[in-house]
Amino acid sequence: MKKTDAHTDSFLIPAQSEALSIDFANTRYWRETDAPTETFGSLDDVLAWCRNTAGVPAAMIDSFRAQGLRDEAAAFADAVALRELLYRLYLAQAQGAEPRADDLAALRPYLDRAAPRQALARADGRYGWVVDGRYCSLAGLLSPVLWSAAELLGGPRLDKLKRCANDRCQWLFLDDSKNGSRRWCSMSACGNRAKAHRHYHGKSA
Repeated sequence: MKKTDAHTDSFLIPAQSEALSIDFANTRYWRETDAPTETFGSLDDVLAWCRNTAGVPAAMIDSFRAQGLRDEAAAFADAVALRELLYRLYLAQAQGAEPRADDLAALRPYLDRAAPRQALARADGRYGWVVDGRYCSLAGLLSPVLWSAAELLGGPRLDKLKRCANDRCQWLFLDDSKNGSRRWCSMSACGNRAKAHRHYHGKSA
């Protein structure tokens, strides 16, 4: 979504579900393998994710770039640190463990830097949140992730958070199945691998 007509110095970010922050945490996967798959190789990759997955307006990203970032490496490290922080919090929940106190403490400054949602507006056939154009910082661009994380951690769907049963995969997901029995990130990936593994060892026995 572009800038709103009524708020020429504001941006409209599409409303996202609680699952967005899980998608962000999952940008690194196959975590328990020798060569995990990494989506983010640079700050440009993070900004592309913000645009293509989180729906942050291109004009807002352009405004961020125009400010002249002094330390791109530090900004990139901060984005990755947020991702890993959310992953640890979510993994603890999925495993039925208590989160680390220092992780909970570390999340607060990120939430404090998220852009305040000024108003709910509608454009291009969907709803979005109006944010002040002054929040064109990295934290501002990651605001949809932070809003999503706050809503998931404090909301009723947190108990549905699970980790793929493939120990090498470590993918996180919300189990919305009718009986809450989903085990795999997808049957076409880890589910079929497990099925083939059982079949092979069954024949070998």
